[in-house]
Amino acid sequence: MPAAVLRLPAVLTHDQATALVKTFHMVLLAEPANREPVVADAGSLSRFDSSALAVLLACRRQAQALGRAFYVSGLPPRLRQLAGLYGIAELIPDAP
Repeated sequence: MPAAVLRLPAVLTHDQATALVKTFHMVLLAEPANREPVVADAGSLSRFDSSALAVLLACRRQAQALGRAFYVSGLPPRLRQLAGLYGIAELIPDAP
């Protein structure tokens, strides 16, 4: 099975975060036997706040709970910098 790709929207702020985490959780639970990596595609993000990092960390936890690796592709430089400031950059590794 191919990796699960979770596509983040163009706008991801506090207002969208909770619903997005729930949606991604349902996507991951839909294929419980899949052990391929989970990739969060952040390439569309254009407007975000620190809630985007919370969403990525929640997705990471959900993937790991299912025994799957977690990566991020297309993370905007500003969000990568914010992750570094919060000391969590290593928790959201770039997709191979």
